[in-house]
Amino acid sequence: MAEYIALVHKEPGTSFGASFPDLPGCISAAKTLEELRPMIEESLGLHIEGLLEDGEALPEPSALDVIVKSKDYKDAVAVMVVKAPETPGATVRVNITLPEKTLAQIDRKAAQKGMSRSSFLAKAAERW
Repeated sequence: MAEYIALVHKEPGTSFGASFPDLPGCISAAKTLEELRPMIEESLGLHIEGLLEDGEALPEPSALDVIVKSKDYKDAVAVMVVKAPETPGATVRVNITLPEKTLAQIDRKAAQKGMSRSSFLAKAAERW
């Protein structure tokens, strides 16, 4: 499991923000550092999932000493090392039987979240 470095930023009067130098666009924010950690873990997981769905390779994590020496990151106030989630294996098609009412509930919830039925069921199983 890869570990990526998240840099935490904080300006006066703002929330804490976090970004991953190795994963441009993967960011998160929270009012406290305690709230930030689970949010950046979720952001990292979703970002990695998106890269894999797009057929892109995951970047190799940079070493901490390389990141902290970069001028681009001199304003960071803290560094967190975040474990990347396990990447899923191959997608497998399955056939399941559900009550019609349950399937309709699944489809409604999936649509509300902008997800496919399969993605919704997979996320629900992961969270359970």
